[in-house]
Amino acid sequence: MSRHTLGFAYAREQFQQIIEDTLAHARSLGASDAAAEVSEGAGLSVSVRKGEIENVERNRDKSIGVTVYLGQRRGNASTSDFSRAALEQTVRAAYDIARFTAEDPAAGLPDVSDLALGDAATRNLDLYHPWDIDAEEACELARRCEAAALSTDPRITNSEGAGVSVQSSHFIAGNSRGFRGGYASSRHSLSVAPIAGRGDDMQRDAWYTSMRDPAELASPEAVGRYAAERALSRLRGRKIATCEVPVLFESSLAAGLLGAYVQATSGGALYRKASFLQGSLGQQVLPEHIDLREDPHQPKGKGSAPFDDEGVATKPREVVNAGVVQGYFLSSYSARKLGLRTTGHAGGSQNLTLRSRLTQASDNLDAMIAKLHRGLFVIELMGQGVNYVTGDYSRGAAGFWVEGGRIVHPVHEVTIAGNLRDMFKRIVAVGADTYTMGTKTIGSVLIERMKIAGS
Repeated sequence: MSRHTLGFAYAREQFQQIIEDTLAHARSLGASDAAAEVSEGAGLSVSVRKGEIENVERNRDKSIGVTVYLGQRRGNASTSDFSRAALEQTVRAAYDIARFTAEDPAAGLPDVSDLALGDAATRNLDLYHPWDIDAEEACELARRCEAAALSTDPRITNSEGAGVSVQSSHFIAGNSRGFRGGYASSRHSLSVAPIAGRGDDMQRDAWYTSMRDPAELASPEAVGRYAAERALSRLRGRKIATCEVPVLFESSLAAGLLGAYVQATSGGALYRKASFLQGSLGQQVLPEHIDLREDPHQPKGKGSAPFDDEGVATKPREVVNAGVVQGYFLSSYSARKLGLRTTGHAGGSQNLTLRSRLTQASDNLDAMIAKLHRGLFVIELMGQGVNYVTGDYSRGAAGFWVEGGRIVHPVHEVTIAGNLRDMFKRIVAVGADTYTMGTKTIGSVLIERMKIAGS
């Protein structure tokens, strides 16, 4: 297999010229404002199963998106053809859409005072670490990962495979109010999904490592062994009787609870009045010992960015202080709909970290299980039973039953239920066993009580 390089086909200077030409053409048509973004990505993905190569995929894509404003009427168009004629046709298409679109009082580019200009637009956050690896080398890493899982214990009987993904991209964006910015970034990962047991007592689990810098990925052997240990721990699971007990969410699942909070305090849900946290600004929604901080300028962070998707400058901030909501997640559009100011979140949250003021350095997972004392430790959730309008929460779950602060046996085929508003208020402890899932970092989370539907 030939070496697969992830070098970009277009230079930064070429992208800059495309942006200038696109905005100039929009002005020539009579646009009152315009914005454009041009991007390119390249990647390699491989998968193996039982030591044999299943897939080798290479991707290379490019795109330019254009938004044209005629007062408060807006039109969007995009193309993957970077020829001058195609760019002009794309601008014209966006212009024509705007001409026949109804006025929207909230439409428009961000205010100049909110844009990342000058040094704020060029902040280096160390996000680009290309991985010089070919398909054969990537497949070998995946084989090593899977082999480590299969050799962990004779009870690991099968595998759904292992994979390696290598991705890099870069972009330049600009608008008619003076914003220009862009950067390159990378994201690489290694994963495996082993199967333990046979027949009716067969359990699957998976694990992965994902980083911007390939040098910081966990070793294939470590990922494989840990995935196997997770699958083995779930053998001989059983149901439990219906009850109402404390529930401990593993840190990787607790990130989902944090994601639910972000969803409920995001502009789109708020202005549509489709959130159970409607009107929560300045209100106590989490316990007093909980803080939530956001740092979009963390070097190598998976959610790091000097500006959001609209070119608005990002800033570190306290999202929740002592349980009280300090700010929402707003784009320029949603902020205008709510009569507020953008928080620089067109595109989502950026490196959130939830902490408890009660957490000690010694509060590892064993300590959190001891705090749970008697209840359910959840390591897998199934289904999408979350109603963001009411906060009602109901998910299929699997994990472990805990008695006297110790794991007694695996649990499967149960449902956990509650209401997110109550669940947030009932967080009694957060572990020091922090895990970063995408843009969210959090330890295991202990909730005072939830309903468990079992046998």
